[in-house]
Formats: sequence, C-alpha cells, structure tokens
Amino acid sequence: MPIVLTRIDQRLIHGITVNQWNKVLHPKRFMVVDDEISNNELVKASMRMGKPAGTGMSIISIDDAIKNFKAGKYDTHSVFLIVKEPRIILDLVNAGIEIKSVNVGALFEEKGRKPYTNHVAMNDQEVSDLKKIASKNIRVFFEYTPDDENEIELEAVLKNKEE
Repeated sequence: MPIVLTRIDQRLIHGITVNQWNKVLHPKRFMVVDDEISNNELVKASMRMGKPAGTGMSIISIDDAIKNFKAGKYDTHSVFLIVKEPRIILDLVNAGIEIKSVNVGALFEEKGRKPYTNHVAMNDQEVSDLKKIASKNIRVFFEYTPDDENEIELEAVLKNKEE
C-alpha cells in the first residue's frame, strides 16, 4: 500500500509535517483529505506553496481519495496522508482503503475537546472514532514530531486520562 503514514493534525500542512516528518518518511506525495478545504482554492494554493521540492501534493475530498486509491492512482507513490479529524480516516477505512497506522499529532483544545496529551485534545466522538479505527487492527499512536522520544499508544493515552 502506498500510504507511508496517516496523520491527524488539525493544522494539516505546516513546518512539522513538511520538514520533520518529510525527512523521516520521504513521501513522494503529501495528501490532504478534507471535503471543506478541497473546495477552497485560496487555502489549497497556500498549502501547495509549503510543500517540499520534489514532492507532489493532493488536496482532495474524501470521495475523491477513495476513488483515486481504488483506481490505483497512487500505487507507485509513497503517500503521507494528513487529515484534520479521525472521522475522515474511519470513512476511508470503511470504504476499503488500507491504512496500517494512524499518528495523532495535534488537535486543539476547542469545541468541547478535553486535553489528552500536550498537543492533543479530543471530544467524545473523536475518542470513539479512534477506538473504532483501533478495533480494525490499525495501530493508533500519539507522537507530535518524529524526534519525540516516546510514541504513546491509544490505550495508554485513554488509560492516563481515566486515572
């Protein structure tokens, strides 16, 4: 499967994703999947300016991502898939897109979200969606940058919040 990492990061394309993660993953394509942003030409143009030289960038809707993956459009690419929320990943997985692991990077403490780590706050629906993703034998872990010393698994994050 061409997806080298799937990341949840509310900021999508920014310094950490295009610099630090790019150095570790070496993707051929950055892919942002988001229905709202895929229809906003101004935001798409600004995101494309931040991509590393020599890489491609797709900013597409959930339906287009599913259609393109199923058609084999990215079979020869290494894709760094970035989304704003767990629901999008769940939609992709439920449509048959193979995702091996999910990195939860940054979700802001807003809109009823409660903090779980230094960089991640989630609401009940997002927690539920991550549990559903994990129940499909997909690794869910929390790591802000690839230089972080410890990756924290979903179970540990949830357990720490309960204590």
